[in-house]
Amino acid sequence: MKKINQYRILLLSALICLSFMVAAPKKIKVYLVGDSTMCLYPASRAPLTGWGMPFANYFDQSVTIENVARGGRSTRTFLSENRWQPVLDSLHAGDYVLVQFGHNDEANQPQYADRYTPLPDFKTNLAKFITDTRSKQAFPILITPVTKINFDKDGKAKETHVEYSAAVLEVGAQYNVPVIDLDLKSRELIQQMGPKAANMLYMMLDAGEHPNYPTAYRDNTHFNDFGARKMAEIVLNGLKEQHVELADRIVKGFGAPTVNPQVK
Repeated sequence: MKKINQYRILLLSALICLSFMVAAPKKIKVYLVGDSTMCLYPASRAPLTGWGMPFANYFDQSVTIENVARGGRSTRTFLSENRWQPVLDSLHAGDYVLVQFGHNDEANQPQYADRYTPLPDFKTNLAKFITDTRSKQAFPILITPVTKINFDKDGKAKETHVEYSAAVLEVGAQYNVPVIDLDLKSRELIQQMGPKAANMLYMMLDAGEHPNYPTAYRDNTHFNDFGARKMAEIVLNGLKEQHVELADRIVKGFGAPTVNPQVK
């Protein structure tokens, strides 16, 4: 009888181990394709932080994040500089590609002529990212460009990417691709925080405030580590709202992003 019980215990243990092996999710990669608001930065430029940096820390061990975003790039230059093809060549079935452009595509001032992308071309390029990704049985997700900090005289956050955010939403609907409206959600965040507190999200530094920036530094587009984390949390919640499988791989215990109280 004792041997039978030992055998049952061993068999039960083996079945439990097998169930964990079967349930283990397939390892995948998530590629972050975009511009300076998403990309990696060296410690020498701290506290400057792309939201893709903290984003990588919210997933379980089945997910590897490949952040290939680059500063100053538009959809056009990301393609023309052959930055997309290596991503496409590396994609496997079940991987994800998160695409966020718009800041540089819409820059139509003469000094940014090398990156400007007219709206029709912007849409065509987004469609290419989608169809190429799907050709490898991977999953594309579009993200609207994150807002700049810009308030009017009445303290209302201005919409800073009207046409290009609308284009992302349009292409997403056309190709039935999930779209995370980071433009809208980030604007709602800074509106809730108010003009003064919202500065704490961006690279708004006084002289001597950080050793890497001895003189005053005012940047209404890029984030410090706190702001990048808040933007990453918006994207993570967007994945949950879209009910994509990738959201199941977010570490347990992550909830909705918190908002600091408004500072008058």
